[in-house]
Amino acid sequence: MKKLTALFLTVFIISSVNAQLLWKVSGNGLSEPSYIMGTHHMAPLSILDSIAGYTDAFASTKQVIGEMDMTLIQTPEVMQLMQQMVMIDNDTILQSLFTPEECEVVNTAMKENLGLDITMGAKLKPAFLQNNLVILIFMKHIGGFNPGEQLDTYFQQMGASEGKKVQGLEAPEFQFNLLYNGSSLSRQAELLMCMLNDMDENLRLAIRLTNAYMAQDMKELEVISKMKHGNGCDPTPAEHAALVDTRNINWSNELPAIMEEAPAFVAVGALHLPGEKGLLNLLKQKGYTVEPVN
Repeated sequence: MKKLTALFLTVFIISSVNAQLLWKVSGNGLSEPSYIMGTHHMAPLSILDSIAGYTDAFASTKQVIGEMDMTLIQTPEVMQLMQQMVMIDNDTILQSLFTPEECEVVNTAMKENLGLDITMGAKLKPAFLQNNLVILIFMKHIGGFNPGEQLDTYFQQMGASEGKKVQGLEAPEFQFNLLYNGSSLSRQAELLMCMLNDMDENLRLAIRLTNAYMAQDMKELEVISKMKHGNGCDPTPAEHAALVDTRNINWSNELPAIMEEAPAFVAVGALHLPGEKGLLNLLKQKGYTVEPVN
């Protein structure tokens, strides 16, 4: 469940702050401050109207940094790479990863949401199906989300239109590997069934998460993000480390040079910001002053 929750929304919590998405990073030799914003990958752009200090913070920066440079997704080379990554590259077929009963559940979900029969998608990896089903089911049941107006992409597009430097902290290949090769096919199949077998509860949590994000209710987001079922649907420590902790460390090592070059507006999934191993605390440990923008 927790991994599915992370797919619906990467969230964060700083225990002393109830409503905060935007943070200022200064000191430690920086001539001008940079800013870090936690994003919800499926939040409507209207959230920006309620982010205190957002307009001034964005305007004061000279570069926009995301998890990945979103413009690369549209290049032929990266599109071809993604197409290769989402396909099973051995003799295994999708149906062999499930029991006959599970195949029926998967097939129904594919038909209803993707317009695709399981036999037609027999070489698609379960992780690819899960990622796409999450988005489509989210769009179907939760209003206000337009995939053409996605926060992370919006920041980069605005930055480029204003002549700011735009770059990503990770290469597309890294993210594709994380999503589609980060676990075995059998584990991917298990997590897909976790989602499909508990869809009503997943949708309830998705709505609850979205409402909490739009209200910037970090306490509520923390409660939801820490929920576990105590079974195989929970991420393993290694899975959580690969998805969150290790990336936080990598980014905290990259950002100092980026921020020294020019003030930056950094937009990453909000789950990466909180806690002892969160990006904000890692930057504090390097000597930066990190404070909420009010």
